[in-house]
Amino acid sequence: MPTSNLLSSVFGRSPIGPIQKHIAKAHECALELEPFFEATFAGDWKAVEKLQRSIVRLENEADDIKKSVRLSLPKSLFLPVPRSDILEIVTVQDKVANRAKDIAGIVLGRQMLIPTPMHEAFMAYLKRSIATSAQAVRAIGELDSLLETGFRGREVQLVEELIEELDQIESDTDKRQIEVRKILFRLEKDLPPVDVIFLYKIIEWVGDLADRASRVGSHLQLLLAR
Repeated sequence: MPTSNLLSSVFGRSPIGPIQKHIAKAHECALELEPFFEATFAGDWKAVEKLQRSIVRLENEADDIKKSVRLSLPKSLFLPVPRSDILEIVTVQDKVANRAKDIAGIVLGRQMLIPTPMHEAFMAYLKRSIATSAQAVRAIGELDSLLETGFRGREVQLVEELIEELDQIESDTDKRQIEVRKILFRLEKDLPPVDVIFLYKIIEWVGDLADRASRVGSHLQLLLAR
């Protein structure tokens, strides 16, 4: 019997499955932003509203999973890693879903339009940010294997490589953010000042998606170092 299943049968229900399910659900929230912005580019506000509702639903589902993880972590549950570290990983994961909901809410609420000259660079930036959360899913997907191997051996090296790649993707996202901001800077004199303020906010929040997903890897790395 795998170690994680043995722990579950002896000491209580393992939280690892719900943690993996939670990051996958947070990533689903981020993924919906791609068709969401494509709909805004097309001016299809009915589709935008439908996608925003989908993101809210997914974020609510992520919240439900987060609660189930906390309930599966009574203080008496034996784990080879600190309970506080597990809870912190879930908290950081949850912020990915929260930020996706924030982005969709403000864009729909203000019916914000990304200027046409920004479309290509913005979508490349958004997709790279979403790729960061996808990499976080892959890294957390190895958490049960880490437990089975006692955080030793080749599995640790694999996870370290996944985290390193996660950091590289997040770094690339930072570079793409700079390029998008440069395009907006060239356009801002022809745009209403309030629109410019909110456009910079959306650019910042898309970067937050990548940053928050990267922090998932950072917390996983702390587990490896213990």
